[in-house]
Amino acid sequence: MPGANGHPTLADFWEGRAEFVVDVADTGLPMGESDTLVLSNGELWSYVHASAASAGVVDRCGNPVPFPGCVVIYRSQDGGRTFVHETPLVCQFECATCPCVSETDHTDQQQYPRLAYNGTTLFLVYEYRGRVRLRRSMDGLTWSMPERVADTGIWKLWLRSCRQEERIHQHPFVPYDYECLAGGPPGIFVEEGRLYVFVGLGQNPGAMGCYVGSVTTTGEHLTRCRYNPLFVGATEYGPPEEKGPQTNPYFDFRTISSAEVQRIGQRVYMLYEGTRGPGPGDAGDSQFGLGLARSLTENVDGPWEKYPGNPILVDLPGNIGIGHADLVVIRGQTFLYTSLNGVTRSRLALVWK
Repeated sequence: MPGANGHPTLADFWEGRAEFVVDVADTGLPMGESDTLVLSNGELWSYVHASAASAGVVDRCGNPVPFPGCVVIYRSQDGGRTFVHETPLVCQFECATCPCVSETDHTDQQQYPRLAYNGTTLFLVYEYRGRVRLRRSMDGLTWSMPERVADTGIWKLWLRSCRQEERIHQHPFVPYDYECLAGGPPGIFVEEGRLYVFVGLGQNPGAMGCYVGSVTTTGEHLTRCRYNPLFVGATEYGPPEEKGPQTNPYFDFRTISSAEVQRIGQRVYMLYEGTRGPGPGDAGDSQFGLGLARSLTENVDGPWEKYPGNPILVDLPGNIGIGHADLVVIRGQTFLYTSLNGVTRSRLALVWK
């Protein structure tokens, strides 16, 4: 439990009583993302996506995995300080047939996995082509076939309409194309028999939303949270020629995603990725930040507020790994896996100031 044995929590961070400090500069985890489980035997398993190009990954049929890749496991036996993987790395999910088929098995794009555990079942969500998919497991190794999470995805209005918070609006440095978004890098949280799947809503400005149901509800029957959007990013891009710390207030203008959720007392806290998008002349998104938000009540599906000191840890322009934060609690102490420099994935410890 966060805060056991006298350690601080995200609530203490919010109130200015605690801070994150680098504990391990390079954990061996790949750049980009991770979501880590602490097992009862003290071992840690970190779920990431990887490909043949990035880590020599092969699928369950023995074929090289195209970039960006499938979900694999890195393991730690030293309390989460360093992680290694088996060679060769093999995708965690079986394919329906051999060879694997992208549209069915998603082997080439099981991006940004997130996990939750309710004491009996592990739930894992990931992004495939902007859509969110859900799988279940009893042991973290053998997984169910994917379930579509509601009508998540990125689409145009000729396909179907969308809500105002799902609309994509103009960005000063992105050509306009898709018109609606409810998906992207997801998040997941399980509590008291309820399953919450968090998704990015819309762009320019981006917002955070969720889908909810019982833990036995199939993914396609999860329904939109009543309070969507839970919170909304900056309403403007900010100074068009600037990309440094002075643009911090606009860090989550383009997209909000990658929810990492933790209950502390009567509130629920969330780390999330905010993307401001590209600057002039950039080929793609180039400005990333790590945001913090919390529920205003004890309910996940209720009003939220953003931390006034966002983005946390580093100023804009940040790096492509900073926003995919991975919280782990070991004997009450909160640790955070993320990339501060865009080169290595570090472990940060939450300590009293």
